[in-house]
Order: sequence, then structure tokens, then C-alpha cells
Amino acid sequence: MSARPATAASPRPLPPVAAEVDAALIELDAGLDWLIALTPLGTDALWDDFEASGRTRVAPLRYADPPAGLEVMRERLLALPIGDIESPLLAGVLGEKQRELARMIELVRLRGTDGFVGASIDLFGGVEAGLLAVAREILAGVGDGEPLEADTGVDAVVAAIEDEVAWYRERAPGFSLDVVVDADIGSLMMVSHGRLYLDARLRLPRARLQPLVQHEVGTHVLTRHNGLQQPLRQLSVGLAHYDPLQEGLGVLAEFLAGYLPGERLRVLAARVVAADMAIHGEDIPAIFACLHDTHAFSTADAFDIAVRACRGGGLTKDAVYLRGLRDLLEHLRAGGSFELLFAGKFALDHLVVLEQLADAGWVVAPALLPRYASAEGFEQSLERCRGTALEALHHAHPPSLPMQDPTP
Repeated sequence: MSARPATAASPRPLPPVAAEVDAALIELDAGLDWLIALTPLGTDALWDDFEASGRTRVAPLRYADPPAGLEVMRERLLALPIGDIESPLLAGVLGEKQRELARMIELVRLRGTDGFVGASIDLFGGVEAGLLAVAREILAGVGDGEPLEADTGVDAVVAAIEDEVAWYRERAPGFSLDVVVDADIGSLMMVSHGRLYLDARLRLPRARLQPLVQHEVGTHVLTRHNGLQQPLRQLSVGLAHYDPLQEGLGVLAEFLAGYLPGERLRVLAARVVAADMAIHGEDIPAIFACLHDTHAFSTADAFDIAVRACRGGGLTKDAVYLRGLRDLLEHLRAGGSFELLFAGKFALDHLVVLEQLADAGWVVAPALLPRYASAEGFEQSLERCRGTALEALHHAHPPSLPMQDPTP
């Protein structure tokens, strides 16, 4: 699937045991909203306490109760008949996902304990020396984009998302998205299990509106929809280790939609540095000081990045954004396909496996491509990405016009 269309065979249903396991894994995944379980509550109060301490201490992070019945969920997961799956190819893919979900259950169970960092590294990887070096290079050499006023609030964001969903629904009536506006989600925007969460106090520059919509809807929601159209429906929730490619595609979408400022690339680099510090036992005040005092991040950004890195006891997931973008650019630079990356949620390493699944009729070409792919100048922008170094993938100024969609 790396170089040719996924049309080698007509789509056909999974064999019975594989279909049973596929459906059970999706159900178990839906019951384990690990991202919500690791999202701190009351971050505004947390900042107030931190500021009152002279930025030297932070109260313990608070979380919602973990999903009920984790041990029962784990027993159900491990009891799935992976060994009875009719195809060794499908057994390999679904067994890999089974093992990943078991590690996710363990990650939630270990929240707030000394074992959490190790479980996080097992799931998302640590921070390899090459990635840390690139992150530091970006922090040293990339400047912020043009200063812009945060003149767009959450109502305008909701309206833009509704317009985006309507555009896709015209082409695929089954396309859907739930939007939740919440004052305490620990993130400005976040997609989890097909639901888009927005911070009720969200404000951003208008030039960043479409890029962020394309990141969340045009990547995360779209690949979920496309995965639901696949005979192998696991592609809707993600094969094992899908996060780096998903986040790499999301950030690339921001660039292709017209505006990825330098400060956005710097934030991704700072997340790598923060994750590395958290792995080595540094706390929120130390990470904040590094980002604010050494790298000149605003207090809001430095605190947000520090808290994110210390979620659960040291969550390394934030390093996947820059790693995923780096690996995606390498894939494109080598002439790899762009369109096929939207067939569902998977890792770049799965491309060979997906090609085999396509030959068997269990994976087909993506039902929809992102809206920005039909915009004027898209092909030229994509070609530019194929020849652009990671540290140069940003814009100094917003576009003079918003993303134009020529499709009637």
C-alpha cells in the first residue's frame, strides 16, 4: 500500500472469528477512555496555587475516577480467541492491538505511581537522542510567527466545525461528530473516541482556526470515519502504535491548510524536551522554569506543556507529535503515498501489512480525503513538504486569504 492503490481485491468481510475479535476489541477500546482518565482537573486552580508559591510548588494533580472494572476488562481482553483467528495476517494485527490495550489498562491502573513512566515508555516510546537533538535545534533556531490577536472564541470554532462536518456529510451521509464544550478538559481541543472536546474559554487567532479544524476533523475524525468503512473496522479506533502518524498528519494538515506558525513547531519541540525531563524525574516547576526562563515560552504555554508532560506521573505521549511529523516527512520525501494514509488509523510501519490486507480484500482505499486536499494550491504545498526539512516546516505570516475550497 506504499506505492499502489488499495484496489487489488474487492472488499470482503472478515472471517467469523476475526470479525468477533475485531468487534470485541473496538468495544473494549471504547470502554477505556485512557486520555480522559489521564487529563488533570482544575488546571486554573493549579496555576493559581503555583503562582502563589512563587512558581516553586504545584499541588498534586487531580483526575476523574478511572473507568470502572479495569480488571474485568483486562480478563475479557486476554480471553479473546486470538489463536483461533482464521488468517495469520489478521491474527498478527489483532493480537498486536490486544497487547497494546492490555498495556493501556496497565497505564491507567498505574496512574500516580512510580511505575507509570515505564508503562508510558512501553506504550508511546521515550525520547531518543536524535529526536531530542532536533527539538533543541528547533527551540534554538525557529522564531515565532507574526503576532496575532486571539480574536476568535469557542462559538466561532463550533460554527467552523459544524460547517466542516456538513461538507463531509454532503459526500458521505453517515459522517458524524459529537462536539462537547467543557470548561475543564485540560486542552484547547481534543478528539477522543469520536468526540471532539473544546475548552469553553477557547480563544485563538482567526488565521489558526482552519488549520486546527483540519488537524482535528480533517485528520482524527476523518480517519475514524474512513476506518469505519473498512472490512477491518479496527482501523476506525487505530491499529497498535497509530499515534505518531495520526499526530504527524494532524500537524501537517495545519501546514497544508495554510498556516503553521513557528511558535506551533516550537511547542511541539518543547513537548519533547518536557517529556524527556519528566522521564528523568523533573517536576512541573523545573520543566516550567526551563521552558519559560531558558526558552522564552509564555507562562501559559510553559505551564500547559509542563502539566501535560507530568500527567499520570510522566506521560511521554507528547513526544509523538514531533516524532510523527519527522517520520511522515521522511515518508513523503521518499516518494510515499499521501492519500493512502487516510484509510484509517495505523502506524507508518503498517503500510506493508495494509498492502497485504488490501490484497486479501480486508482493506480498501479511503472513502474520503481531507477537505484541504481539494483546495487551490494543495498539490504545490504537498510537493513543497516533500522537500522541506522538519525545522523549516512553518510559516512566518498567515495567508492573505482563508483556505479556498473549489469543490462545488
